[in-house]
Amino acid sequence: MSIRRIAIVTGGQSGERDRSLLSGEAVRASLTRQDVAHVVLDAADADFADWVRGFDVAFLAIAGQWAEDGKLQGALDTLGVPYTGSGVLASALGMHKPTAKSVVKAAGVNTLEHVVLRADDDPDVAVKESATNLGWPVILKPCSEGGSIGMKVLRDAAELTCALGEAQTGGGEWMVEPFVEGTAVTCGILDHDGVPSALPPLETLPTTAEFYDYAAKRDPNGHRYRCPAELPEPTVAAIQEAALAAHRALGCHGYSRSDFLVTPSGELFWLEVNTLPGLSAHGNLATMANAAGISYDALIAAILGTARHDGYRA
Repeated sequence: MSIRRIAIVTGGQSGERDRSLLSGEAVRASLTRQDVAHVVLDAADADFADWVRGFDVAFLAIAGQWAEDGKLQGALDTLGVPYTGSGVLASALGMHKPTAKSVVKAAGVNTLEHVVLRADDDPDVAVKESATNLGWPVILKPCSEGGSIGMKVLRDAAELTCALGEAQTGGGEWMVEPFVEGTAVTCGILDHDGVPSALPPLETLPTTAEFYDYAAKRDPNGHRYRCPAELPEPTVAAIQEAALAAHRALGCHGYSRSDFLVTPSGELFWLEVNTLPGLSAHGNLATMANAAGISYDALIAAILGTARHDGYRA
């Protein structure tokens, strides 16, 4: 905590602005309790670049497009401002779900099959390709979004055609995967002295929806957590190993959080990575850290301590 001037970077212009602001407020409260001087900056402000260049480190309490996808990281690198979290390459790879899956699969981690559909594809051909390769039902996801934004479960060709016609995403690309019944599990990675280690995995149980969708994620009554996850020890170990493998394969730094699906038979699928996980005091990452004996304030101090000051970053 010897850093002199800290800017908490939050807000931004993505669909996850509300979650970013919650993270920013939680980090602000933690640094205040720890008597660490700081200023809160909104990445959406017109004068953000002029303000942030005067700080020794940017604590990134922000998520989504223009924040978690490498664009903000590139701007900070250009301005010469060290920051928490992953660099440009890992952020960009992690945000684009199909690319992240390809990299992680190449590292030996099990993933679901998928089909990528683009806005300029012929809808009939796209739907036929999805049905031929994946069957039904399927789950539709924007390729470059977070927070379960835009995710839908679809059960036939008519539903997929309709969903593609209504879908809105900045990248104009969607990923379709088979919808597999199972338990949603997430596992955080936190660097200690430059060495990443896995936190106890957390089970998410939706209570108001078929799966852990955008609405269930943001409704306190829409889900409940179990941490540590109530899974067989070999499955827990496999989740932690896969989360570490994904963190390393993508080149993540400081911390990350990988999401998984565990089927009733115990089969494990890696779904995606969050290179800037939410930092609310009672969120997934904080809950997993607490299960590992790490208080929220200690978690924030640890993340701040991983900010890179060594110049060029991949």
